[in-house]
Amino acid sequence: MMYGLNSGVIAVVLLISMVLAMILGRTWSGARRHAHSDESKAQTLAVQGSLLAILGLLLGFTFSLALGRFDARSQAVVDEANAIGTAWLRVQLLPEDVQPEARNLLIQYARLRAQAGEVPASNVKRRAGLVTLAETTFDQLWTLSAKTARDAGGPVALSFTSSLNDMIDQLSARDAAIERHVPEPVLFLLYGTFIILGLVLGIGSGESGVKPGLPIYAMLVLIVALVFIIIDLDRPRRGIIAVDQAPIRKLADSMGEPG
Repeated sequence: MMYGLNSGVIAVVLLISMVLAMILGRTWSGARRHAHSDESKAQTLAVQGSLLAILGLLLGFTFSLALGRFDARSQAVVDEANAIGTAWLRVQLLPEDVQPEARNLLIQYARLRAQAGEVPASNVKRRAGLVTLAETTFDQLWTLSAKTARDAGGPVALSFTSSLNDMIDQLSARDAAIERHVPEPVLFLLYGTFIILGLVLGIGSGESGVKPGLPIYAMLVLIVALVFIIIDLDRPRRGIIAVDQAPIRKLADSMGEPG
């Protein structure tokens, strides 16, 4: 559910929710000001400190998850480009009569994979169509490789077949990395912690009779900015921080046009 929403919208909703929770807590606490004591104020301060510590732990854990997945996606692009590049070089080892067809199929495959990586996440059908076309092109490559291995045989034909195995493995690994996100329950837990923290900050403000100052709002904005970065990192094909597709794009361009 979370991944269908815009990152900016989520950040704005989070900021508004925390401010409203803080106002609600301050209003409720202000109405009960006669019941406040030094002990209750000390308890509220202790809860604030604990919530900030829990929030820091959750933010650090979630940021680490999002950054790890972003790095894995980036590495998957490099690995797939390397696998296609290896197959491209090994085409030269095939019999001359099948080299042109193998090159054309590899060029088509590389271009399809480069295009698929640049399709926005919202365009699910186009990406699925490009992946299907890439798999069809791979099937043609595999058929050609299998026929060459049967006819010519030897380690040369097998080496090209081995490079195709690596290609299809990297296709699966890259597509799986794109779909791997920070678990939604973790994000909902973060959201709940933010709301409770805003509520407790408001209660503390009501108990002390001091309105929240600029440092409080600066902290809220900083927290929301960090959450925005976490969500943006976790969305490889939308938002500000996108996975660099340059390795596979440059490879596809260097291979030229299909003959």
